[in-house]
Amino acid sequence: MLWITGGRIIDPANKRDETGDLYSVDGVLVEQLDDTQKKAATKIDANGLVVAPGLVDIHVHFRDPGQTHKEDIASGSRSAAAGGFTTVVCMPNTSPVCDNAGTIQRIMDKVARESIINIYPTGCLTIGMDGEQLAPTGQLKKAGVVAVTDDGKCVQSNEIMRRAVEYAKMLDLPIMDHCQDASLTQGAVMNEGEWSLRLGLRGWPKAAEDIIVARNVILAELTGAHIHMQHVSSANSVDILRRAIARGISVSGEASPHHIEFTDADLKDYNTVYKMNPPLRTDADKEALIEGLCDGTLACIATDHAPHSPDEKDREFDTAPFGIIGLENSLASSLGTLYHSGRLSLSEVIALMTHKGAELCKLDAGTLSAGADADICLFDPDEEWTVDPKQFFSKSRNCPWEGQTLKGKVKSTFVAGTQVYDGTSISA
Repeated sequence: MLWITGGRIIDPANKRDETGDLYSVDGVLVEQLDDTQKKAATKIDANGLVVAPGLVDIHVHFRDPGQTHKEDIASGSRSAAAGGFTTVVCMPNTSPVCDNAGTIQRIMDKVARESIINIYPTGCLTIGMDGEQLAPTGQLKKAGVVAVTDDGKCVQSNEIMRRAVEYAKMLDLPIMDHCQDASLTQGAVMNEGEWSLRLGLRGWPKAAEDIIVARNVILAELTGAHIHMQHVSSANSVDILRRAIARGISVSGEASPHHIEFTDADLKDYNTVYKMNPPLRTDADKEALIEGLCDGTLACIATDHAPHSPDEKDREFDTAPFGIIGLENSLASSLGTLYHSGRLSLSEVIALMTHKGAELCKLDAGTLSAGADADICLFDPDEEWTVDPKQFFSKSRNCPWEGQTLKGKVKSTFVAGTQVYDGTSISA
């Protein structure tokens, strides 16, 4: 039994924001404990802290199987717990990719053995993520995937994408898409614009994203399926989504913490830690993403946690891999960009990082409702700390926030009523 007392309970899904106590029995949230239960309960003093649902991230890469020198289920789950996350959704671009039930079962078996949080797999849209032949979506759903996506690649054929979307809709599986017209990005390594010209690096036009977002809007309208756009980075894409949603078309998008904080100007020293896919854009794009989160055009925040080893990132810019890590600082960085700046309330930021993402993937997570699992994040929104990736629980260190002082510190993470992180160490 767990009794968290005196904290500011913020549960956006239930429109709750009040100082009070939170209780759980056998890992499940309850309305109250009787006197006998209170005497036996583990009591946590949350005075001065926010008591929120465990954070939810619907876009992470844990590199397991096949690339476990970068991250694995055990290290990824611990990194997530240290960031306040109790539920994550893993992308299928592992090695081998998640295009068959056997690979999904292998992942789920390892999750059951090694993870300290809730981890859900996704399956591929196409076999081998090659964009040519549909993956066995029905088998993938039976194996336990919660969504389908070729994240890391984008299905280039509109016909194949249409059939994939129709099949997923028939099976009631969410569709998530990495929006990139590959014909426009061959050899590109950063946003096309002033800074790519200054640095002499091949530019990546925003149109490569905008074209696919528009394609997906058209396919969503044609098929009636819901298509979710991953890591939106372009102002035009936000505008396309805003107008589509206003017309009643079933589409959504997510923003990543790095795209709402950094810009292509941060690449001025050729630091590969800022190399990501999609690339960092301009100040105008960053502002459009923030506005999209503020007005509901973009449904949630997702980290796109993408670990790489130091020797892989420590190369010349053109050959270094795309991707950054962000689970352990994403709450603080998002609070800085959205809450401490006065753009959104604390409850609105928490909503973007809890139930809104969970709802897109139809997960029973992200709330403090009675009867829900006692997945809880305690944090101090005002505590300052300096980001040191060497202290992270992730295996990788490719974090662009290194050395920054952020405001917002996770103090405790509970999964099904059990403390898995105590603000310093993993305790599971």
